[in-house]
Amino acid sequence: MSSIDPYAGRAAGVVEEVEASHMRVLVTGSSGLVGSELAKRLRGQGHTVRTLVRREANERQGEIAWSPAEGQIAASELEGLDAVVHLAGESIAEGRWNDEKKKRILESRVQGTKLLAETIGKLKQKPSTFVCASAIGIYGSRGDEKLTEESAAGEGFLADVCQAWEKACEPARKAGIRVVNLRIGVVLSREGGALKKMLLPFQLGAGGRLGSGQQFMSWITRDDLVQVIQHAIEHTELSGPVNAVAPEPVTNKVFTQALGKVLHRPTLFPVPAPAARLAFGEMADELLLSSTRVVPEKLQGSGYQFASADIEGGLRTALQR
Repeated sequence: MSSIDPYAGRAAGVVEEVEASHMRVLVTGSSGLVGSELAKRLRGQGHTVRTLVRREANERQGEIAWSPAEGQIAASELEGLDAVVHLAGESIAEGRWNDEKKKRILESRVQGTKLLAETIGKLKQKPSTFVCASAIGIYGSRGDEKLTEESAAGEGFLADVCQAWEKACEPARKAGIRVVNLRIGVVLSREGGALKKMLLPFQLGAGGRLGSGQQFMSWITRDDLVQVIQHAIEHTELSGPVNAVAPEPVTNKVFTQALGKVLHRPTLFPVPAPAARLAFGEMADELLLSSTRVVPEKLQGSGYQFASADIEGGLRTALQR
């Protein structure tokens, strides 16, 4: 990796260069689907990885304890990092949404992000880069409108959450740290997330489209997302919102057909929209029936090459078929 170039507004004390062969990276959400793979990849390349945990820290494993709800973090342990990657947050797909669940979804993102942004912004040796997860839910349901990073935010609970989430990064940005808000799409992996939940009914031949099947789904494989995060750390021209999705969003109907083809199973059992709403409540409209056609304009402009650009190839990679 080349030296990180200075940029306008950099605050005094920000680490100016990263050695070509070594980075010092802090990762939150390191036990999750994406964070665990990112930490493994970085360590495998010889980088030093520290992780934030909400329990007693194992210092030998590079862990640092924190409590976002109580505003507690060992700031001195964060001195001298090259980058911070923040992926932690309450799962939006686990459990039915009620007022308490929605509160946890919002607070787990905003509290942790604000605490991290304020803390690293006050360090003597600040990291050069803060990569913070966000989501394509910020655009709301927009039919077949093609959405880039320049598109306005939409409406709905997730759109509101994502806007507050990204705004919570502001203290780091004001301190001169380059902030990248990765607006992540549906992450494909057989080990977790939406795809894992779909596998059993599809393998049993009971899979089918959701609602009309015309709603757009913007996706990315876990392998690509991990590489995108590292790309965002290394490419200093990237800042602000960055759509972390494959270049070919597909309708739910096309996705359903592709998954059936990869699994060699029929897809003859559609789930009508009313049935989805009955089963999942508000989550159905915000996640399953929402149409979000997002393209990765900034990533492609920065030269990122997707390993999985089409949905059939992405599913084969995610399922290793």
